[in-house]
Amino acid sequence: MTADTNKAIVQEALTALVATGDVDALAPLLSDGFVHHRPDSNRTKGEWLAAVGDALGPLAGMRVEIEHVLAEGDHVVMHSRRGLPGGPEIVVIDVWRLEGGLIAEAWEIIEPVAQAAGNMTWWK
Repeated sequence: MTADTNKAIVQEALTALVATGDVDALAPLLSDGFVHHRPDSNRTKGEWLAAVGDALGPLAGMRVEIEHVLAEGDHVVMHSRRGLPGGPEIVVIDVWRLEGGLIAEAWEIIEPVAQAAGNMTWWK
């Protein structure tokens, strides 16, 4: 797959999820061996889809602004801002690895915008 094809698959996955709120629309875009990596736990395809499905109710009306989508080889990186109406805003970096036209792995870094200035103390 080309980098542009991989970018299109990732954008389709996010659009399908946000636009429809339908986890079933996302499932065919993930490989059977999909793993979602997080510092606190790794989730399989089924576990991650269940967690996303559980989160959709509280996240109804979420606004997603895609700032950048970059691709190289089998990896796609997406930088987005997300927020709920009248609620806090977060900045998210997602890294996706694709294999055979399907999303095989995902990593994410989430930072609440309100706390971003406080993170500068790390550099001092």
